[in-house]
Amino acid sequence: MIVIVIVISDFRDIYPFIHVRMDVKTKRRNEVENGDEGEDLVLATLIANGDDLSPLVRHAFETGRPEGLLRQLNFVVKKKEAEIEDMCKTHYEEFILAVDELRGVLVDAEELKSELQSDNFKLQQVGTTLLVKLEELLESYSVKKNVTEAIKNSMNCIQVLELCVKCNNHISEGQFYPALKTVDLLEKSYMQNIPARALKLVVEKRVPSIKMHIEKKVCAIGRTASVRQRDEEILERQRKVEDLNISGADDRVYNLDVEEADDDSAMQFDLTPLYRACHIHSCMGILDQFHEYYYKNRLLQLNSDLEISSSQPFVESYQTLLAQIAGYFIVEDKVLRTAGGLLVEDQVETMWETALSKMTSMLDMQFSHMKSATHLLLIKDYVTLVGSTLRKYGYDISPLLDVLDSCRDKYHLLLLADCRQHIIDLIQNDSYEQMVIKKDVDYENHVLSFNLQTTDIMPAFPYIMPFSSMVPDACRIVRSFIKGSVDYLTHGVRTSFFDIVRKYLDKFLIEVLNETLLDAINGGNISVSQAMQIAANISVLERACDFFLRHAAQLCGSGVSVRSIDKPQASLTAKVLLKTSTDAAYVTLMSLISTQIDEYMKPLTEVNFWTSEEARPEEKDYMNNMVVYLDSILSTAQQVLPLEAMYKVGTGALEHVSNIIMTAFLSDNVKRFNANAVMYINNDLTLLDEYAEQKFYSSGLGEIYKEGSFRSCLIEAKQLLNLLSSSQPENFMNPVIREKNYYALDYKKVATICDKFKDAADGIFAGLSNKNTKQSAKKKSMDMLKKRLKDFN
Repeated sequence: MIVIVIVISDFRDIYPFIHVRMDVKTKRRNEVENGDEGEDLVLATLIANGDDLSPLVRHAFETGRPEGLLRQLNFVVKKKEAEIEDMCKTHYEEFILAVDELRGVLVDAEELKSELQSDNFKLQQVGTTLLVKLEELLESYSVKKNVTEAIKNSMNCIQVLELCVKCNNHISEGQFYPALKTVDLLEKSYMQNIPARALKLVVEKRVPSIKMHIEKKVCAIGRTASVRQRDEEILERQRKVEDLNISGADDRVYNLDVEEADDDSAMQFDLTPLYRACHIHSCMGILDQFHEYYYKNRLLQLNSDLEISSSQPFVESYQTLLAQIAGYFIVEDKVLRTAGGLLVEDQVETMWETALSKMTSMLDMQFSHMKSATHLLLIKDYVTLVGSTLRKYGYDISPLLDVLDSCRDKYHLLLLADCRQHIIDLIQNDSYEQMVIKKDVDYENHVLSFNLQTTDIMPAFPYIMPFSSMVPDACRIVRSFIKGSVDYLTHGVRTSFFDIVRKYLDKFLIEVLNETLLDAINGGNISVSQAMQIAANISVLERACDFFLRHAAQLCGSGVSVRSIDKPQASLTAKVLLKTSTDAAYVTLMSLISTQIDEYMKPLTEVNFWTSEEARPEEKDYMNNMVVYLDSILSTAQQVLPLEAMYKVGTGALEHVSNIIMTAFLSDNVKRFNANAVMYINNDLTLLDEYAEQKFYSSGLGEIYKEGSFRSCLIEAKQLLNLLSSSQPENFMNPVIREKNYYALDYKKVATICDKFKDAADGIFAGLSNKNTKQSAKKKSMDMLKKRLKDFN
């Protein structure tokens, strides 16, 4: 839309013109008004009403009078123009004002346009800077995303490499089953997610080689490794889903499928020649003779298979031996079922009883000579594998299981011996320093894995634990013992074995862990800080006993309810003994602290200290050193030990100081002491008393122990010194005053000590007359107290 604004600068220039036009219009209007106003009004009315004028126009032309109509139309037009001019004349001033307002609006519009341009320029400047920052931010987000992805991929690669290293270690140690488990974990969980293509290609290339290498190294019954892996997974699922039924477990664990075994047997041996021989002998009429011949020869073969090789240790030959026996009876079972009476059931049963008798005696003897729990467990696993396989063919394997049951004590003794050495090495090599956790992964591995945390809140790292690295390492050894015990008892034992596992776990914690810790405590080669750390460690291990019991129940199967093991009466006996060992550690700790305190308090044993008339020399300032030592001990205890244990350490140390002071006053070596000695000891004890009070409340003990503070531990020595410093010591004999101010003192001790209190007349107070008077009064009061005490005795 285009708006044209005409600005009239001066209306005075056109006013005469307007005035002349108005006069002309007026004259014309007067002339028209003299015409035929009737017809004009009609025509004007029709036009105003918007009526159709066509009939009127047609009539005018038909009658030949168009001029009249035109004249009338012109009259109407002129009349309307006159009305318009009147309206313009009436409103021309308002029009001029409107034009002026438009001029003002134009100026404002220009100013607004200028402001908009300025604001737009500023906005462009600010927007350009922000746009640059936005681009940088987007780039940073992109870099962060790439870095996060790289870290994630790196962690995946690290996990893969760790599994590869773990697999190599298993192979180098001859632990082929864990190696197969690791390879299987790599293939199922990590192979498809390896981000580094080169690493993925290497792993994919090496996995078949590793499997082939393991297959060449391992001699076992067909598909032992895969069956064991499958059955372990089945057993684990059953533990989580249903109560463990051991008699049923024998059917589930280490069993080969009958149909699969038949198919494998058919592939491994062909009985066609035997069937043909039976047919030939039958045709010859000497089938019974062939039956007898076959039975005798098979008995000879069985006896040969049962012979133990003398050129090879049993731990290296047992797999071949047991595999031959299993193969023998698998064949005989098929002969019994398919050879048409070549063997009868009683003959097969006789052969099995013969083999069973020799196998049980052989295993009893070999197990009795075993010196390795690992070897015994491997043989036991293979025996259960053979037994479970043959059980599918109807053979009674109960005697074999009885042998395994009878050897469980032997196995656990060997297992205890192995773990004992690990525990001894662990404690001997412990740094006795608080463990520092630097990241959440370490916190999960060392703390959360054994429920050693004291709060459910994840701490800020690095975080200092109250125990040393010995605690989580010991927990791992205990957990491996539980696993070894469950591994032996899971396959073959025909009763609920959680109680058995708990019994051996208690035995291990008491006879191995607790005894080793006691040996370390009582060995006499530990320092105060080491004794304090051992006490803290034992306290944590005591708390971990509940985790050990729950872990054992979990491995034994879901048939053991959590509610039953959480009952107080179901807890381990070792937990009580570990608490006792904690007390023993505190006894040793307090003995070491007391020994060190004795060293600091040695100045009290010097004879000249008690009778010196001079100011105390600097080397006698033993109490400051004592306070520094106690502060280091209590600060360490506050970090390592629970508050109640810190309270025990503090009260024990301060009570020992009080006893030393009392013992020094009563000692036969101190024949006499003066007021100087009393004043010096009183000042020293005041210094220690102030520190004890400050430490008690700053450490938070005041919120727990409302009545007995550290200061109360010094009360006997403090009251004695107050008595010796009093100007009226005879008040001690007043029952009311004694009960109020000297209740901790024994009157016999007071009598002995007061008898030694003989201040010299020329002492440090002799030069001051007023004080000398007071000293004389005090001497009289003391003499009176001595006399009354003697009379009291």
